[in-house]
Amino acid sequence: MRSSKSRSRGKNRNNRPSGGNIINRVFDSSGPDGKVRGTPQQIIDKYNQLHRDAQLSGDRVAAENFAQHAEHYLRLLAEAQREVEKAREEQEEANRQRQAERDRERAERLKAQEEAANGSGEQPDVVEAQASENTDSGLVETPESADKPAAPAEEKKKPARKPRARKPRPKPEADAPAKPADDSAAAAE
Repeated sequence: MRSSKSRSRGKNRNNRPSGGNIINRVFDSSGPDGKVRGTPQQIIDKYNQLHRDAQLSGDRVAAENFAQHAEHYLRLLAEAQREVEKAREEQEEANRQRQAERDRERAERLKAQEEAANGSGEQPDVVEAQASENTDSGLVETPESADKPAAPAEEKKKPARKPRARKPRPKPEADAPAKPADDSAAAAE
């Protein structure tokens, strides 16, 4: 014979579904009038209808029983809707925080760009390196550089390259008949 512990391992002890979307989940409810199957809202509607029918027939006990079953699923549905609403609000708050952070970063970038464009922003000082006899630049002196005096920085810059000119298109020969530019013009004739 099996022990009671091994039989109840896979069961949920508090009779509540574990995880998932309870609002759209299909339940099997074993009520006093047989099984009722559907989502919590469908089960609530069915038990409310059975409650009204029992009231009209004068069976107060059955009417109260159906009302209690409907109330159970109403509470289950309300709790699930509160959880969904809470999760939605948390998601919206996280989205608002992310958007505020993006807006701050965008404002900082725009401010930095404006300062750079206006020249009012702090810019690093440019220090030109000048060759002197006391400082060691780490470069090897070549015979060519020893013969020439040090040129100013402006003269060392290369002149800007001119863009290459395109070759002219060959002119059509006078003997050959002129071709239409595209086939659609020839098709129109």
